[in-house]
Amino acid sequence: MSVQGLQEHSLQADKAILQVLEKVGVSFQVKNYTYYFNEASTLKCFKFDANDCPDLFPPLVCLASFCEGKSTIKGVKRLFEKESNRAISLQSEFKKLGVTIEIIDDEMIIHPTKEILATTLDSHNDHRIAMACAIAATKANGKVSIENAEAINKSYPSFYKDLKLLGATMHFSED
Repeated sequence: MSVQGLQEHSLQADKAILQVLEKVGVSFQVKNYTYYFNEASTLKCFKFDANDCPDLFPPLVCLASFCEGKSTIKGVKRLFEKESNRAISLQSEFKKLGVTIEIIDDEMIIHPTKEILATTLDSHNDHRIAMACAIAATKANGKVSIENAEAINKSYPSFYKDLKLLGATMHFSED
């Protein structure tokens, strides 16, 4: 898989996702602002401090759901006043998928599941929660419905279309 447009020397804190991908075992090469990713057969658990990049919490929780062993993300206190209380929203919605999330002080501990469950989720009108739920739902054992799925329009209106273009098998509906 390849992703274009990421700038290696960007000042955006979200580029820290590349560090986490390396920690879990995903390798990549960069050529002309295009990142070429190699899938890992097994994803390793990780520890990460997201205080400087709290918007990464939703995709990191999604990633941790598929890793072997529990992963820990620090910086939970930065999540309380976003579009939703992202700490509680992630904990609530991923629990429905079969993923256990503990919140202890300023850390979120994610216990992966063997199987992502079919269910109905709520985006909490938060674009990042909707996207993380949709990505997790591509690996579900059946249909997942996402209520308020249109929340993605705040930042990435073509997200669902692009997810399909990446080859994701859609097991969810945008209710």
